[in-house]
Amino acid sequence: MSGSLWLKPPATTTPLPAIPRPRRCGNPAARTAPRPAERAAHPHPHPPAAPPAPDTPPAPASDTAPDTLPPPASDTAPADGLAGDPLDELAERLDGFVAVAVHPDEIAAILESDGMTDDHIRLTYGRADSFALAEDLYARVERRHPEPTARRGGPWHSELAGCLLRGLVFALPGLAYVLAAPLLAGEQGRSGLPAGALPLLAGAVTGWVWNQALSHRAYTWLGLGDRPAAARALLVGAPAGALAGTAVALAVAGPGETPAAVFAAGQSLYLAAATVLLVLGRERALLCALSPLAGAVPAFRWDLPDPLRAGLLLASLAASAACAALVLRPGVRRGARGRGGPPQAVSLPYGLFGLGSGLLVLRAGADDTLVGGAGAVIALTLSMGPAEWLLHRFRDESLARLRTLTTAREFRRAVTGTLVLCLGGYLTVLLALTLAATLVWPDAPWPTLPRLVTLLLIGSVLWLGLLLQAFGAVLSAAAVCLLAAAAQTALPAAAGPAAAGGAAALLAVLSCVLLVRPTVHRV
Repeated sequence: MSGSLWLKPPATTTPLPAIPRPRRCGNPAARTAPRPAERAAHPHPHPPAAPPAPDTPPAPASDTAPDTLPPPASDTAPADGLAGDPLDELAERLDGFVAVAVHPDEIAAILESDGMTDDHIRLTYGRADSFALAEDLYARVERRHPEPTARRGGPWHSELAGCLLRGLVFALPGLAYVLAAPLLAGEQGRSGLPAGALPLLAGAVTGWVWNQALSHRAYTWLGLGDRPAAARALLVGAPAGALAGTAVALAVAGPGETPAAVFAAGQSLYLAAATVLLVLGRERALLCALSPLAGAVPAFRWDLPDPLRAGLLLASLAASAACAALVLRPGVRRGARGRGGPPQAVSLPYGLFGLGSGLLVLRAGADDTLVGGAGAVIALTLSMGPAEWLLHRFRDESLARLRTLTTAREFRRAVTGTLVLCLGGYLTVLLALTLAATLVWPDAPWPTLPRLVTLLLIGSVLWLGLLLQAFGAVLSAAAVCLLAAAAQTALPAAAGPAAAGGAAALLAVLSCVLLVRPTVHRV
């Protein structure tokens, strides 16, 4: 500290007592009169004591000998003539600081910053040092900690409408497959999949992996407060991701799957544009760009002309790309790169998590009937909006418990209860969306109980994985998702429910072990 916390000078004089005169041996009556200098130093000396009687022994010497001068009287001395305890005055002056202190060391720091030395404390308050004085003050003043205020509108509080909007823009691109279905019709596909499904799936998975890692890197720049650098990262990474998805789709395309490969190229371009708009907070612009896909609604009942289908698809794709190009203008400016960013390897686990979660979603859509599988995928994509809101709610409620609870055991119980409620709420929403998609979709079969259980387990894996990723445990979430996806891909019939259930249980244990620690929730 550079100076005292108290800006006004003290109202009393120094409390140091006057230096006592040395005692003289012999008869006190034989003492000589004080010199003029002594009279000047002591303007009000005590009258000399009467000489003792011849038979009376001299009084023993003590610290309160009559020739020791008292300290100057204070203007606020009690009326009865007794000196007040200076510790009471200090406790009254520091009452506001002492009442909210959680440890005496905080009070000792205040005393030292006020300029109190150990010598001053010993002479004035009779304590050895500032720590002893702080302990007395801490015991003397009652604790009056202020009540914590509710933090609404903080960084982890998000409105439900915004999250639902994101869930809607996640699911609307599924209407593009409805429009493009007649255009992609062909001979029997490979690996037991419909015609053209393999290049579409390969391009989609490539885009999920790339754009998940790219989003993390761009969000890191945004967290550093450098929006132009985030735009520049997207400006470089988004076109590269579109090219990578197109190249993979063309590489796996077989004979007669050229239309599917072309559609996969447009799909890769859309994923790149959507990543840019979502990262930079332009969900409404993306919703407007996807509005031409609403023309797919009549296609559920009637057959639309192929030129109209192709025109709606191209209009939505062009609008998405144009909106992304407009919001990337800050990244083109000179010097937008800013200071050195995080290593690119840091974003790799997020891409692996995107790979595992994407394979799980695709596996959820692998049904005996294409319609039944599409309903599961639509339910999962629509549920990502409520899932994001519940993630924000869990973080916000955890921070509130961190401010209000006083023991680690209470915090663990509260966080565990919040985790169970949020996960249960997400699974309830996912089940409702699955049933709604089954009712709305034409000729959709009613899902069986094993498929519903598998879908809910996959939803648990996705939500818990996103939760661990939000708290930095992305490697664990990615490893579990990849293992579950590999098991479901290798043994789809036998390992499907078991792999999803094992992954959900493992992620639940990891979440309970990690998130019950108070240090994880500090921001």
